[in-house]
Amino acid sequence: MPSKIRLKVHRQAGKDDKPHYDIFEIPYQDKMNVISALMEVRKSPTTFDGRDVEPPVWDAACLEEVCGSCTMYVNGEIRQACSALIEEVGREVGDTYEVTLEPMRKFPLIRDLSVDRGEMFDNLKKVKAWVPIDGSYDLGAAQAQDDNIRQFRYALSRCMTCGCCMEACPQVSEKTDFIGPAAIGQALLFNLHPVGSTLQKDRMEVLTGSEGVTNCGNAQNCVKVCPKGVPLTTAIAQVNRDTTFYKIKKWMGLV
Repeated sequence: MPSKIRLKVHRQAGKDDKPHYDIFEIPYQDKMNVISALMEVRKSPTTFDGRDVEPPVWDAACLEEVCGSCTMYVNGEIRQACSALIEEVGREVGDTYEVTLEPMRKFPLIRDLSVDRGEMFDNLKKVKAWVPIDGSYDLGAAQAQDDNIRQFRYALSRCMTCGCCMEACPQVSEKTDFIGPAAIGQALLFNLHPVGSTLQKDRMEVLTGSEGVTNCGNAQNCVKVCPKGVPLTTAIAQVNRDTTFYKIKKWMGLV
């Protein structure tokens, strides 16, 4: 069993600054994850070659794969750092686990491992990913819903806006306006809601536009990297069908 962890951390003071890597070495503890390793480094940020540096910057909140904020590349794999156990993701080199940490590349860099995921939340606004209400008073019992739809909606609701799907999608880039898999899945989630469906026309206008579902190239990378198992490709396929029917009805003047 290795007794040390060697973290190679991407360092960059800002998006316009030159990037470099700092290497830190800390003692290994059983069941350590990437975030706990970074916390150990933060206590005494001295590099492997003896330089005192600023502690690395990263994002984290819940530490239990719920908030989605700690997404980063761990040894080349995009994932949540809080659920990345060193013993599972580290490369064993002698008595050392080696782990390279890098930030997401499709979001604006803030510093080191921290990025601005604001684009994802802006996309949720575009598709009006919410249930409209006109007050907080008791509306009575909710409308009955087919259990298969309810289970599908629950699976879609597990999305935590972490950005893994956006990072893995080859269609999401500076050259396209594609809103990405997460926003499409959330649009469908609320279209299937008895009350949320009142905003379905607004969502369909976005989903049939230049940012919408026709940009999907069916690479299916999104569903492979999603840490919560959200059925993104199933959602995209259904939205493809729904938008086709919507455009036909719109052409016929029925919407």
